[in-house]
Amino acid sequence: MQAQPTPNIPVSEFYWSLLHKADKKFSKIRELPYYHRNRHEYDAYFYKVFKVYTQLWKFQQENRQKLVEAGLRRSEIGEIASRIAQLYLGQYMRTSEASYLSEAYIFYEAILSREYFKEGMFQDLGLASKQLRFISRFLMVCLLLNRREMVQQLLNQLRVLVDECKRTFQETDFKEWKLVIQEIVRFLKADTAFMNIRPLRYSLVLDCHPDSLPHVSTSVAKRSLRLRDAILSSYHHNEVKFSELTLDTFRMLQCLEWEPSGSFYQSSGAKNGQNGAPASSRINYSQDISDPTLPSNPRKAVLYRPSVTHFLAVLATICEELPPDGVILIYLSASGAGMYSDVNSPSTLAYPSDRLNPSRGQSKGDGSSFQAGCLQFGTHGNGGMNSIYPSDLVPFTRRPLFLVIDCDNSEAFEAVNGVQKGETPAMLLSSSSSYHIAAIGSSRHSSGSLFTIFLTAPLQAFCLLLGISGSDIDMDTYNKAEKLLSSSFSDWGSTLVTSDTIDPVWAQILSDPFLRRLLLRFLFCRAALSLYAPTFNKKEFIPKCIPCLPASVLPTTAACQTVILQIANVFGATGKFIFSEGLELPENRQGDSESMSCS
Repeated sequence: MQAQPTPNIPVSEFYWSLLHKADKKFSKIRELPYYHRNRHEYDAYFYKVFKVYTQLWKFQQENRQKLVEAGLRRSEIGEIASRIAQLYLGQYMRTSEASYLSEAYIFYEAILSREYFKEGMFQDLGLASKQLRFISRFLMVCLLLNRREMVQQLLNQLRVLVDECKRTFQETDFKEWKLVIQEIVRFLKADTAFMNIRPLRYSLVLDCHPDSLPHVSTSVAKRSLRLRDAILSSYHHNEVKFSELTLDTFRMLQCLEWEPSGSFYQSSGAKNGQNGAPASSRINYSQDISDPTLPSNPRKAVLYRPSVTHFLAVLATICEELPPDGVILIYLSASGAGMYSDVNSPSTLAYPSDRLNPSRGQSKGDGSSFQAGCLQFGTHGNGGMNSIYPSDLVPFTRRPLFLVIDCDNSEAFEAVNGVQKGETPAMLLSSSSSYHIAAIGSSRHSSGSLFTIFLTAPLQAFCLLLGISGSDIDMDTYNKAEKLLSSSFSDWGSTLVTSDTIDPVWAQILSDPFLRRLLLRFLFCRAALSLYAPTFNKKEFIPKCIPCLPASVLPTTAACQTVILQIANVFGATGKFIFSEGLELPENRQGDSESMSCS
């Protein structure tokens, strides 16, 4: 019901009362964690806050003239719009429902086009700060929507605004904004147009419709699980990030969402900008993002440098609310570390073989042994307070887990297999050593993890491995390789679902489009790195999966090697790989097929 003042209360007085009520509710919801233990309680309060702001927004629209005469400023209207957009963005981060992100974009774009904060901005430091915060939040929304032209436009505005503010106000007030600009520039330098040749999200234009995926026999898979929730977190020194979204978690977040129909690929007559986005930003985002034909996105908790207790609390909450057919994906990317302890003390989580052979690993002289590895989610020197151990995950193996561990000590998490509390987790583990990629230079911290790139943008990762970057890629060549890879994924998928030896842990997740795609991309990553000459026969560069997958998809098989041979041949790079003697290109290449494959 629309809020209306009583006849005895002036319009302005009713408005300020409604604004005060909205501000109090907004302050309270900002203090609530996104991943509240009682989801329904949070939702109920969100809708209360949203209802008040909806009433406030409509009331000021209907009574604009009277309110302006009573002293209402344009910046105050902009503040209401900004808070509504923040509510939408926060609800998207909590639920992963794309419609909320779309609505946030609409409100932020309205603030930008109507210049609510412009009047008097350089006479009021507080107003200038509001404009800067608004642009920063809008940048985040545009990044998540892959609206790169708008990102560039906002970045340019932010630069100009910060420079102007530095001249007008004291420079010390805006040092933090210089760092914000450096962050987004560094982020865009790593997340290039080449990395976004095709959407990271699951696209029904390029990927197979989930209803068309072949299913595993019920004799092998007793049940079919769906990805319902994911926890995404990374911690590396000096890693690429914007605000609280690191490059690796950004790529994984995008990879676990549906690409809205028409969002990435416009009609042939439309003028496309970078990454296929429309040159004009004035389109109907609500219709564009809210595609009723798509399933719901898996809910994702993106944790930025969480404390271990916070990580475990979020995981516990998700496990408690997980539906019976659900599986939780946990993506952790961090540096590894080992813990040393007295040989007489029990291991945090020793390997089964260690428990059977207590003498294994004992060192001579110092009475200590390497007991268990862990992930460092904080600075060193704080004991185990910043460390996530394999044993930390064991209590949660009462529910189905899909672990992606991107770490130089990922093999430590193999120890979870065998001590689980009911459900054997599926695990994709990165290699212990990372191969230096000449195409992107420097370390993984300036470009993101190669393992994560393979899982989210596999052909781009393959190109980077070969030293090919976006500036020298031929699109006809790339598209030919893309068809080959897509066809190969379809073949590998069929091999897995028809295998009599596939472990039930993998069989039960193959009907989920997101998890299936990650698994197939892992196979490609493992095959490419196993056959790549600089990493050939070097186990430290090869990722692993637990439990083992069927022998029919091992890199040593002719089928897997042929895939790498074909794609390498497209790029004229067969000499960079080592294949089995006698392996030849097939006469009829599957990549020439015009049919879309189910990858």
